[in-house]
Amino acid sequence: QVQLVESGGGLVQPGGSLRLSCAASGSVFSDNVMRWWRQAPGNERELVATITSGDSINYVDSVKGRFTISRGNAKNTINLQMNSLKPEDTAVYYCYLANIGGTSGREEYWGQGTQVTVSS
Repeated sequence: QVQLVESGGGLVQPGGSLRLSCAASGSVFSDNVMRWWRQAPGNERELVATITSGDSINYVDSVKGRFTISRGNAKNTINLQMNSLKPEDTAVYYCYLANIGGTSGREEYWGQGTQVTVSS
């Protein structure tokens, strides 16, 4: 089992910045994928950013140039630096981890989410 704990959400004005963090504990495989997803009210959950254990990184087009996903100094942590925030970035942000391998081939885990609100 893996536990994911997010932190860093809050209220920020348009144009501001926030930094989200996600700490994974438990049985984290060396081969894994970690992601940030978000879900705004009335919308489907949207993939925001991905980082693999090989440090391959991808972003949804709407956040390119504004958001940066990175690995934290602590083992099995990731960060999402969000700059130039817009009201449309308002959502609950979820950390996700997929362990690759093992008997099932892939095990997926989700954090409980952290609210990001961009408003003046």
